Amino acid sequence: MLLREIFQSLDEKQIWGRRGKDVVRKFRCTVGRRKGRIVAKIAQCFAAPNVKAKIRMKRTRARLGAKMMRKRNKTMRTNPASIRVQALNKASRSTTKAPKRGMKSFKPKGTKGTRNKKGGTRK
Repeated sequence: MLLREIFQSLDEKQIWGRRGKDVVRKFRCTVGRRKGRIVAKIAQCFAAPNVKAKIRMKRTRARLGAKMMRKRNKTMRTNPASIRVQALNKASRSTTKAPKRGMKSFKPKGTKGTRNKKGGTRK
């Protein structure tokens, strides 16, 4: 790990991840081919794709996808490192709420009306 990776202002979001039983720092790519993916090094966000590995993983998922998901879900529930990672990432998440929708969804309290088949209200 380089010092400039720690102190430089980054576009990539820093998160916590798991490597075996250890909790390590990882990055979520914000641009490039791997946008949204979690990687160990920022340079991986811009690396060329490995076509052979991509095809092999596609075949493996087709063959063992459901089994892999069950095993992963069990790990995420029971492994202490996974539980620690979830807590750390939840704590670092911003607490800002999503903006409320406009007046379309506004319904004043106390108004009762039955809806007809066309979506309007009857009086």
